Amino acid sequence: MRIDARFVDLLAIYRAELLERVVPFWLEHAIDRQHGGILTCIADDSTVLSTDKYMWSQLRAIWTFSALYNRVERRQEWLDAAWHIYDFVKRCGRDEEGRWVYAVDEEGRVLQGATSIYTDGFAIYGLTELARATGEQEAVDLALETCRSVQRRLATPGSYGIAPYELPEGAKAHAVSMIFALVFHELGRFLGDETIIEAGLRHAAEVMDVFLRPERRLLYEFVGLDGSLLPTPQGRAIVPGHAIESMWFMIHIYGQTGDEARIHRAIEAIRWHLEFGWDEEYGGLFHARDAEGGQARWPYPEAKLWWPHTETLVALLMAYEHSREVWCLEWFERVHNYAFSHFPVAGHGEWTQKLDRRGRKLTEVVALPVKDPFHLPRALILCTDVLQRLSDLPV
Repeated sequence: MRIDARFVDLLAIYRAELLERVVPFWLEHAIDRQHGGILTCIADDSTVLSTDKYMWSQLRAIWTFSALYNRVERRQEWLDAAWHIYDFVKRCGRDEEGRWVYAVDEEGRVLQGATSIYTDGFAIYGLTELARATGEQEAVDLALETCRSVQRRLATPGSYGIAPYELPEGAKAHAVSMIFALVFHELGRFLGDETIIEAGLRHAAEVMDVFLRPERRLLYEFVGLDGSLLPTPQGRAIVPGHAIESMWFMIHIYGQTGDEARIHRAIEAIRWHLEFGWDEEYGGLFHARDAEGGQARWPYPEAKLWWPHTETLVALLMAYEHSREVWCLEWFERVHNYAFSHFPVAGHGEWTQKLDRRGRKLTEVVALPVKDPFHLPRALILCTDVLQRLSDLPV
């Protein structure tokens, strides 16, 4: 399709994808009414592959169903789904030290303990959105407990893991600052707590001033503890879709602080990573590339995954809304056309997760063996937000 500023038409497409296909898939096939929580080890045709429950998927699902209620329509079934999952994670999601565990079985028995601080980040994110929806103090209290626990660990490098990935020795990870920039910002803004907001801004500054290197037009996934670039294959790893997702976080955060210079730099960085990461031969974004042009040290670097494309759609609409630069719409058209022609699963309603470079389905696990209701529905929710505003404004 051609974009040509037909935002009203795009709004209809994105709302239909969200409300007529994606959300019904999850409500019909995945809510575990018997044991609690949501089943996310699930195939494209809704076949349940495993009843194991990865905690970060549970917590991200709380965000999604709460956000649907807060941002799309106040449907009780969505709030009920969020609260149903919350009841499960409240019961079995944390260890005796208050850290969020990584995985539990169908009934909530721990399979893998607190091996990923990312899980704590998604807890803050989901609980904040649930608190917005319900006003329940217990969700706020749990988010604050998690926030305090995380801040203690973040102050001590080496005290936490980042499963399903490994942190190279002597390195720090972009994803840590990226996630906590956003979730501290969301919690702090919700509570009006300047201390938490400032904690988020410190992480945002790490993203923009340490991991993002304008002189190289790249964002690095790992750097040394002192901020130096690492002369190793992992140190050269660039994940274009992750960088682009991080940049829409920055647009969102700095849009609320009024830092136009940071917003402009984030928009520039979206373009850098599209140009660096796009496969001109077969289309789509590569999963990873090496900064120096070698073989990327990353799982399945040539794969075309659903989530970088969904996050890029959000980023480009946000970038256009802020800048009104035409290249944002030109790239949005390319990414939209690739995504909607490759990932949706006809007859079932969700999107397939993994394709090879040529666009053929991959069955291998790339990071976690899950399909969860997060990247795609969040992208559709946020895209409809922006498209609604653009539909009401002159181009």
